[in-house]
Amino acid sequence: MSIDEIFTDGIHVSGEHQESHHYSERARRNLWLQMSRMGAYSENHEIPIIVRGEGVHVYDANGKEYFDGISGLFTNALGHGRPEFAIAAAESMNNMTFFPIWTYAHPKAIELAEKIASIAPGDLNRVFFTTGGAEANESAWKLARQYHKLRGDTDRYKVISRDIAYHGTTLGALTITSLDQYRKPFEPLVPGAVKVPAVNFYRAEAHADDFEAFGLWSAEQIEEALLREGPETVAAVFLEPVQNAGGCFTPPPGYWQKVREICDRYGVILVSDEVICAFGRLGTWFGGQKYDYVPDIITCAKGITAGYAPLGAMIVSDRMAEPFHDGDVAFQHGFTWAGHPLSASIALTSIGIIEREHILDHVLGNQEYFRQSLEALKDIPIVGDVRGTGYFWGVELVKDQATKETWLGDDAERLLRGFISPEMFRRGLICRSDDRGDPVVQLAPPLISTRDDIDFMVGTLREVFTEAVKRHV
Repeated sequence: MSIDEIFTDGIHVSGEHQESHHYSERARRNLWLQMSRMGAYSENHEIPIIVRGEGVHVYDANGKEYFDGISGLFTNALGHGRPEFAIAAAESMNNMTFFPIWTYAHPKAIELAEKIASIAPGDLNRVFFTTGGAEANESAWKLARQYHKLRGDTDRYKVISRDIAYHGTTLGALTITSLDQYRKPFEPLVPGAVKVPAVNFYRAEAHADDFEAFGLWSAEQIEEALLREGPETVAAVFLEPVQNAGGCFTPPPGYWQKVREICDRYGVILVSDEVICAFGRLGTWFGGQKYDYVPDIITCAKGITAGYAPLGAMIVSDRMAEPFHDGDVAFQHGFTWAGHPLSASIALTSIGIIEREHILDHVLGNQEYFRQSLEALKDIPIVGDVRGTGYFWGVELVKDQATKETWLGDDAERLLRGFISPEMFRRGLICRSDDRGDPVVQLAPPLISTRDDIDFMVGTLREVFTEAVKRHV
């Protein structure tokens, strides 16, 4: 098939649609859905079958159009069906199918590492590739532990992370994750996980009337945890610039600077988990550039390729890399597919589009409009809090605005999965209804989304939330 045929035929699944019911039957027989209650799907509750995408929209097997309001799980940053990616993939496969970066190197991995280092903050100049975000976080914890051992700090193995936070599902990353529903089926996990409060100002008890004071208090909880555990036993602190699970918790002014100061004081590695937040989601390349801090390690994935191929990375400071350039020392860790030539080519293409089309400026230029549009929903009784930044927003739902009473148990199930999620989908909006903390609806559209797209998303939320109130769900 020629490249022209790929554009005109292959992108549209050979121009043919099969009925959703037929696909659902086949999926029920053989496809193990991830993070899904597979028993919920039956003859009367079909699996949604998405067959193609175009721009900011996707289409199901029956031809119905949906706005991709969560960017395919925070990943499809530049929209679907862009020919630049097909060209980059074809050129890569025509040149070299695959070669590992274990001992060897290839040009695309080198070029991508150089490019990432050029846009990363501070001295984060060393790029270790993975195939996804959980692997990047797993790698960062292992690197922190080995780094300390090489420096003689042999007791440093623990990791501090925030309540409700999600950092992945491999066993190490799952240990860093703080969500019981993901952790309990696999316990006992890796020893050494320590948890501190999330920066959830909406439900703050300490300094509930002062955002900045709450931020400093939150950072001090990390120091208190270090002192309780013994600083000489802690390897790293893992934090997201804006925490995803729980619904887009944004850091108060001064929070990150205080965290950086604490980590430096006790010799602890600061890891910025930017699997979601990097590559434009917040309107900057990296979260540290949004909130004025430089971590020791950045972990990233998702938007690095705009969803066109799997890839993740751990970006490491020169200081942390230095012991690994001494004699015969090696970081005994790696993944076969890390830095795959095709994925590296796709990532370079994605970064080039972000630069050429001024995507960062586009996101920053629309974030206040996005915020104001969502804030207007507070005239609906079940809308409690609106929080986020860039193209990454959460709307927390409550039973009572005045008391902030939340939805729990069967009530939350009925609200989110029983009505809001299916109703938004029915109306052509894919976003995320999440009850891993208090119930929230999250919006993280492709970074190319316009103000008209924002109006559609917010308008749909208004319709669905208003109907929810009428139904007393």
